[in-house]
Amino acid sequence: MRKLVLASVFLLSATQVAHAALFDDKEARQQIIDLQKKTDSQNQATQATLDAIKKSQQALEQRIIAIEAVVKGQGLVDLLGQIDRLNQELSNVKGQLEIANHNIENTQQRQKDLYADVDGRVRKLETETPLNAATPDSGSAPSTAIAAIDAGETKDYEAAQALSKSGKFKEAFDAYDKFLQTYPSSTHAPEALYSLGYAQFSLKNYKAAINTQQRLLKQFPDSPKAADASFSIANSQIQLADIDGAKKTLRDLIAKYPSSEVVPKAKSRLTVLDSIKK
Repeated sequence: MRKLVLASVFLLSATQVAHAALFDDKEARQQIIDLQKKTDSQNQATQATLDAIKKSQQALEQRIIAIEAVVKGQGLVDLLGQIDRLNQELSNVKGQLEIANHNIENTQQRQKDLYADVDGRVRKLETETPLNAATPDSGSAPSTAIAAIDAGETKDYEAAQALSKSGKFKEAFDAYDKFLQTYPSSTHAPEALYSLGYAQFSLKNYKAAINTQQRLLKQFPDSPKAADASFSIANSQIQLADIDGAKKTLRDLIAKYPSSEVVPKAKSRLTVLDSIKK
């Protein structure tokens, strides 16, 4: 009987040990499975991060290639250089204007007084001397009148020039327009037309400036101001975003007026426009 009890106890203990061992084995397997899942998840996240980094690297490489192409093509360098030169020219012009303004302000009133005096003398001469009068000095009277008229014409032109140089472009426009109406056959007409267009450009009336400069080219194609007028037209076209038109105008200018002083500026401006990609 005692042996039977001992055998039963031994059998029960063995069963418990086997059950415990079986339970521990399942738990270990579950932990292994969970660990494998976590590892797989981390591997996937790592791979996704690597793919994103590769895409960013490829995008950066493409941008670097594009920047190198621009720099090698010298387009950006030329454009920056042109901007620097234009800024320097603008600074020089401002300095010259500041110096000239003082002198111009002092002379403007004297010019107006002188013009009024000459105009009064001409009117007096016309009133006092009949056209058919026969006097011993009748031969010199017309010459005196013509000289007075020429002096008035010159003073009107110089007064308009002074307004333009002082930056009073609205008043300069009115003065040039009046001058051209009063003296359409003046020797100063080409310069007055160019300056009229310049005043319109300064007032940002670019289409009108183009029309005025084209009028100069049509009426005075051989004038020394013709090349400057063409350059002014190109600048107005640039302001109106007509880049193709400006390029054509500059090419025509260079071909038609190769010895003009404005040609180097035209070539430089054309180089900048050619470097701009659509």
